[in-house]
Amino acid sequence: MVDSSYVGRTLPPSPPYRVSREKIAEFARAVGEQSPACRDVDAARAAGHPDVVAPPTFTVTFTMPLIEAFLRDPAFGWDYSRMVHADQSIVLHRPVYAGDELVTAIHVADLSTRAGSHLLTLNCRITDPAGAEVASTSAVLVTKADAA
Repeated sequence: MVDSSYVGRTLPPSPPYRVSREKIAEFARAVGEQSPACRDVDAARAAGHPDVVAPPTFTVTFTMPLIEAFLRDPAFGWDYSRMVHADQSIVLHRPVYAGDELVTAIHVADLSTRAGSHLLTLNCRITDPAGAEVASTSAVLVTKADAA
């Protein structure tokens, strides 16, 4: 049974995730991003960036493992084996660069049950060490509700 008391809670912030040039290049290859600014420091700097720049969806590389860990926690009661994504959005407040150290806090925004399924909305706030917002994400996840 999913524990609805989590709704409205913000989980403790994650340890800092250090963004590396290698991770950005690897992710860019995986998603087919062709921009040299994602792989080459000189090209990134020529485009006005301080270092290589991550593709806009790069934040999933470190937010999804945090979300997965929360959803697999037996205390929450989510059926991860039957989960699908219903919606995902990412808002960048500034680009993500190699060398960034980013902290993620997950907020359990909503949980509802409709047509035999739980719908869960999780929002992530991604900040730098000074607390400045770098990105925010929202995911709507669906799993089968418990039989009554």
